[in-house]
Amino acid sequence: MNKRILNKVFAFTFQYLDDEDIYTGYVIDFNDNWLLLKLVTVDYVADGYVILNTKFIKDYKRGEKQKFIQKILDLKGKKPTDKEKIPLTDLKTIFTFLSEKYGLFQFDQRTQKACWLGKVKKITGNDMKIDYLNPRAIWSTTMPTYKLGNIRTIQFDTDYINSLLLVAKKKK
Repeated sequence: MNKRILNKVFAFTFQYLDDEDIYTGYVIDFNDNWLLLKLVTVDYVADGYVILNTKFIKDYKRGEKQKFIQKILDLKGKKPTDKEKIPLTDLKTIFTFLSEKYGLFQFDQRTQKACWLGKVKKITGNDMKIDYLNPRAIWSTTMPTYKLGNIRTIQFDTDYINSLLLVAKKKK
């Protein structure tokens, strides 16, 4: 990948343990390990962001469909700005930044069939503990330790995540 992909809509085929998925969105930033997309979930709806672990990207393309999606989103004023970049230095930096700025993130490990929502409680070496937010918007601090090396995707600022965070704040 090179800098010519920035601020353009691409579709990425992403490999999970037993399956694969397609992530479509504007490429905001990338490095050797991580790629930040402004996520396009359905048709012409930009909904949050996803960070993909680059070692699990099987393929990517920018065909007529992606160009048309971009044309519509550009007309809707959804083109990314520099303000949407986040530090992609390493996972500790990424997760700490997301916890502080957005209050909540979601991550997948080896499979897309299970994900975890939370904010950083503690990161030590390659291990992370989170304050977990369940699908009913109830906080729990009794979650296991997660291996940072197993993380494949990170999502944040999506409607789903923000909705749960809104309910959790209301419950306080």
